[in-house]
Amino acid sequence: MTLTPEISKHNFYAFLWHAGFLALAQNFIDVDTILPSMVIDSGGSAMHVGIMTAIMMGGSSFTQLFFAPYISNRVYKKKYLLTGINIRIISLFALAFVLFYLKALQPGSVLWLIFIFITLFAVGGAFANISYIDIFGKSVNENKRKTYFSTQQIIAGSVVLFSAFIAKKVLTMAEHPVNFAYMFFIGAVLLLIASGGQWSIKESVPSVLKINGFRQYFRLLRSELVQNKRLIYFLGFINTQGIIISVLPFVVLYAKEIFSTRSSDTGNFLLFKVIGIVSVSMVVFFVAARIKYNLLLYFNVALSVAMIIITMLIKDQHTIKYVFVFGGIAYSLYSITMNGLLLEVSGRENRALYTGFAGAGYIMPSIFPLAGGWIINKAGYQAFFILVIFIVSLSLFFIHKINCKK
Repeated sequence: MTLTPEISKHNFYAFLWHAGFLALAQNFIDVDTILPSMVIDSGGSAMHVGIMTAIMMGGSSFTQLFFAPYISNRVYKKKYLLTGINIRIISLFALAFVLFYLKALQPGSVLWLIFIFITLFAVGGAFANISYIDIFGKSVNENKRKTYFSTQQIIAGSVVLFSAFIAKKVLTMAEHPVNFAYMFFIGAVLLLIASGGQWSIKESVPSVLKINGFRQYFRLLRSELVQNKRLIYFLGFINTQGIIISVLPFVVLYAKEIFSTRSSDTGNFLLFKVIGIVSVSMVVFFVAARIKYNLLLYFNVALSVAMIIITMLIKDQHTIKYVFVFGGIAYSLYSITMNGLLLEVSGRENRALYTGFAGAGYIMPSIFPLAGGWIINKAGYQAFFILVIFIVSLSLFFIHKINCKK
C-alpha cells in the first residue's frame, strides 16, 4: 500500500498523541532527577547511581544492536512496537508496587528489585525504539519530519511544564517510599494512555530488508561502515556528545551529598529541567525550516561544556537548580538532532538496521556512568566533571565530519 498524504497526516497526529502523553508520563519517571533520587533515598551510593544511569542511558540503547536483526526481518513491525511499550507499562506498575510495600522488605532486596524493573523498563524501550524509527520513517512524509520533531518537543515541553508542577506536588504529599510509588503508578497510567496513539498507527508500507542471523548482520554493519563514512562519524558523535545525557543524575547526587538537598529540591530540579526543554523547543519549532542541524550540534557542545563549568563553580544549594535549565536544553537538543541525523545517514529500507547500528554508538554512554561512579568515589567530583568536558569536546571533530546539510 502506498503512503498517501491522508495516511501520513493520520500517522503524524497518532505519533503526536503518543508523544504528548509520553511527555506527561516522563516527569513522573524522569531518569535525570526522579530515578536517581529514588535510588539514593533507597540506600544507593554513587556506584548505584552509576549502574542505574548506565542501564537507562546507554545500556538499553546498546541492546538495540542485538534486537535489530530479529525485528528487521519482520515485514510489519507495529506489534513489536506495542510489545516493547507494554513491557514498559508493566514494569512501572511493578516498580510502584515494590516501592509501596518497601518497608516490609530488606534494603538490599529493595535495591535488587528496583534494578530488575528499571532494566525491564529500559530494555522494553530499546525493543520498541527500533520498530518506532522504522515505522515513523515510512509512515510520515519526509518533508514533515523536522516539523514533527520540533512540534513533538514543543507539545512535550508544554505538557511537561504542567505535569512538572503536579509531580513536584506528589513528591511532597507523602514520605519516601510512598511518594515515589505514587509517581511511578501515575507514570504507568499515562504511558498506558499514550500507547493508544501507537495502536492507531497505519503501517501501510512493508519492510523488505531481510537478515539471516547475526553473522550476516555484523557483515552488514562492517559493509555499511566501509561504504558510509557518515555512519562512522555518527557513531563517534553518539559516543562523545551522547554522555551529556548521563550527567544530570550525578548532578542530583552532587547536590544531595554536597548541599544536602531533599525531595522538594528534586521537584525543583525537575521543574527547571522542563523549563529548559520548553524554551529550546519553542525556539527550534519557529526556526526549524531555516536552521541546519550543524548549528544545533555545535551550540549543544558549547552549552554542555558551560553547564559543567557552572556546576563546578556553584557554592550553594539555592543556585544548583539553575544547572538543570542547561541540562534540559542540552537533553532536548540532543534528542532532536540525534533522531534527525539517524534518518539522514540511513536509507529508506535500512532504518531499523541503522537504529540497531546506533546501539553500537552507545558503548561510551553505557560504560561512562559506571566509570563515573568509580571516579567520584576515588577522585571526587572535580575529576569527574573535567573528564566530561574533555569527552564532550571531542564530539566537535565528528560533527565537523558529518557535515549535515539539512
